[in-house]
Amino acid sequence: MEDFFTLLRERGQLLPTPFASLKHPEHLETIEGTTILALRYRDGVLVAGDRRATMGNTVVYDRADKVLTIDDSAVLAISGSPAIGYEIARLLEISFQHYRRSQLQELSLDGKLRTLSRLLRENLGLAMQGIGAVVPILAAFDPREGGRIFFYDLLGAQFESVDFCATGSGSPTIRGAVYFQDRWGPEPLASLDEPAAVALALKLLETAAEYDTATGGYRSRARIFPQVMRLDQKGITSIPEADLEAHYQALGKNSG
Repeated sequence: MEDFFTLLRERGQLLPTPFASLKHPEHLETIEGTTILALRYRDGVLVAGDRRATMGNTVVYDRADKVLTIDDSAVLAISGSPAIGYEIARLLEISFQHYRRSQLQELSLDGKLRTLSRLLRENLGLAMQGIGAVVPILAAFDPREGGRIFFYDLLGAQFESVDFCATGSGSPTIRGAVYFQDRWGPEPLASLDEPAAVALALKLLETAAEYDTATGGYRSRARIFPQVMRLDQKGITSIPEADLEAHYQALGKNSG
């Protein structure tokens, strides 16, 4: 089989590199997106992200998608540069389709993880310039093994998180809170049913938004909700906004 990324490289389409020759990239302001998190609960994995995209101290957009479906069993959540993150997600989706159609079988989870590592290494130049860094979370569900969560560094090193993971500028605020909940709360994350897991994810994102200006919070009047996806035996589905609104009402949250 001809390597998919070799084909893209030969056509100059592997990753966009319009900033490679910039002499002073630090003078270029780029859009950044945070915060994302993933939780393992009783039935699978929840992946959630706020919707805010910022440029320096400016809020550029409050409805950005940061949780992206890659195939029937995997979701990619992105923090950092949306431009590069969306391109990585697109390349992942196409490469998985290419493998499936050329080999007549699904690419293994290990293969998917290595593919993402490779794309992150390809992007290292932009990440080192400080204008194209992406720190993603990849969540997958296998009917035999259940939900799994993986996170990466800028070099593409892959790590598996057993219970939860959070990245982005708001993540330092909530990592301690979710560890406390998992270790000393009424029940561990792995025992939570879906409503309890969704409620916890919303609370964590609201906590991040309280202490991190780059993280957007829930706004009822503007109807801006976080993005929350579930991976379970039924596949990958989004939690409807109506359900999220009901959760916020139950939590007593009614922000403008």
